[in-house]
Amino acid sequence: MNNRWTGRTRWAKAAASVVAALMLAAGLTACSGAGDDLAAQYREGSDKGYIAGDFAVKEYHGDDRPAAVRFAGTLDDGTAVSNKTYAGKVTVVNFWYAECAPCRQEAPVLEKVYAQYQGQDVAFLGVNTYNQAATAQSFAKEFGITYPSVIDVDTKSVTAAFAGIVPLSSTPSTVVLGADGRPTARIIGALPDASILASLVKTALDES
Repeated sequence: MNNRWTGRTRWAKAAASVVAALMLAAGLTACSGAGDDLAAQYREGSDKGYIAGDFAVKEYHGDDRPAAVRFAGTLDDGTAVSNKTYAGKVTVVNFWYAECAPCRQEAPVLEKVYAQYQGQDVAFLGVNTYNQAATAQSFAKEFGITYPSVIDVDTKSVTAAFAGIVPLSSTPSTVVLGADGRPTARIIGALPDASILASLVKTALDES
């Protein structure tokens, strides 16, 4: 009787181990982007893998606009950039990381608006708050992102520079800077479509 019970116990433990292994493998697959399970979870209303507030757009007008943001960082290809790099241009700054479900959802939207304003005085800059350069580059390749990203995981210097504009716990977030470097708009949460951001960029361009 004891031997039979021991055998059943061992079988149950083995089965549990197999299930755990399968669950781990599935989790790793989701994080690798295969089938883009994280984006699918976000579309279905899951909040796994990211921290974000409710979607909200804030525009700044006149004297309500914060001061020009001064920042410096290093792109995923090792190039040093700062606010001076983007002086005189309307600049869209997007905070993201690769495992963030809504970041994956909005990536094509950001690229669409970026392409829309090619040839005009508009620049896009991603700020990766969590990953190293290789992961950021893989993300860009997977989602067809052609604008650069600062790798901010080690220094957090760019994130800190925008701390008064973007809540540090909200990812993704997007800030539109006017040609003078002052924020003209802020978006908390994933962009549902291109029209909102395109309109905010146009407003900033018209005012510059």
